[in-house]
Amino acid sequence: MSRTLRAILLVLLVGSCGGQGGPPPDRLDNACTILDQRPQYARAFRATERRWGVPVHVQMATIYQESKFDGEARTPFRWALGVIPMGRMSSAYGYSQALDGTWDEYREETGSRGARRNDIRDATDFMGWYMDKSSQKLGISKYDTRNQYLAYHEGRGGFSRGSHQGKPWLLRVADKTAARAEMYQAQLRSCRRY
Repeated sequence: MSRTLRAILLVLLVGSCGGQGGPPPDRLDNACTILDQRPQYARAFRATERRWGVPVHVQMATIYQESKFDGEARTPFRWALGVIPMGRMSSAYGYSQALDGTWDEYREETGSRGARRNDIRDATDFMGWYMDKSSQKLGISKYDTRNQYLAYHEGRGGFSRGSHQGKPWLLRVADKTAARAEMYQAQLRSCRRY
């Protein structure tokens, strides 16, 4: 095999290992449309619900808020003097916007060493793991989207200290996330794929 052909095959192979599902689905305000367009999402959500007990509508609303279902989502860059890039605001990445340290803790604790943040199955499993721990350590119901989201965003330590109380913008976001979860839950009752 020629060097050129091998190089082309290698580029194609590496390219095929990239993102996990292409662009986000259309009509993110409709749970049924999301699941119809991405059947792998439905399988991932149900697997996480079975394993960790976190309802599908809570997972969906949190993923919507964190990444708008974009597996390649990242935080924006910080800029010095308005022109010099100083790195990203945080290490949050993927569907679940998991931070590097928390993601590493998840992989270590669950034995999911090959898990990737841009894979919907891994991202939802991470979210289920995190919310299950929030339920155990903080007593937050897995059906309580608002407080699960606040603990997810602030971290369990921040939530227990009440760091969210001084952030009116975050409380509004948590309320919107809870409202979206209720909307998704109502829609899911009529989805044929669900």
